[in-house]
Amino acid sequence: MLLRDRPMQPTSQDPVLVRDRTTLLTSVLLLLVAAAAWVFVVLSSVHGEDMAMPMPLSIPDGLVFTTCWAVMMTAMMLPSALPVIALYGAMQRGAVAAGTKGVPVAVFTLVYLGVWAATGLPVYFAHTLLAGLTGSTLAYAIAVILVAAGAYQLSPLKQVCLRACRSPLGFLLGHWRAGRRGSLALGWSHALYCLGCCWALMLVLVAAGAMGLPWVLLITAVVAAEKLMWGGDWIARIAGSALVLLGVTVALRPDLVTALRSGHPM
Repeated sequence: MLLRDRPMQPTSQDPVLVRDRTTLLTSVLLLLVAAAAWVFVVLSSVHGEDMAMPMPLSIPDGLVFTTCWAVMMTAMMLPSALPVIALYGAMQRGAVAAGTKGVPVAVFTLVYLGVWAATGLPVYFAHTLLAGLTGSTLAYAIAVILVAAGAYQLSPLKQVCLRACRSPLGFLLGHWRAGRRGSLALGWSHALYCLGCCWALMLVLVAAGAMGLPWVLLITAVVAAEKLMWGGDWIARIAGSALVLLGVTVALRPDLVTALRSGHPM
């Protein structure tokens, strides 16, 4: 057999194999980061103080709250974002040759998580405001939030954002930008779509669940199901209908707020 007729064997330096190996390692690393964040969330829930208690606004409390929120968002959002992050890494061209292996993926991921971390500041103000309410005022405020969140789950804007999150390939092809600036733009765009998809559920987590572990687990499961499972658009609609029903029930039975917010918060 002539040399030119022999099947070519991939080498350890084959760009495709290198990219595949890098994608695998990146996925494993991100899963480890998410796992570490979940350990923090669970331990904080078991041993932490009750964040549903009223507290005055202060810079130290705000920094602590925002940091804890950032870790919780890493635990909740990173696993469902893994498909688009891994696909983005696999689609990189020339990264190995340019000596920038992994840099665009790291930038994309950090921007994505950074946007979610930044939401901790307005959440801190909203959480502090709610923690200062009592009795029927708190109950009716939570009822309004539940109904509003449920209505958003049923809205066309929710579906637009959800489609972008459910189709990593379609999102990347439609928003592709090369280079590190492209990674910034892509991470920013995907974070905004994800925020548009999930902000109402996070509002429910803060208001109704007081960030208790059972609500964290429930909303994480809903987010993952919406993004990753077949029929995710209908899962979003079912969740929205359930939230509207729950909100109306709380408005009629304000005493249910105690049961809703009885979990151990972070």
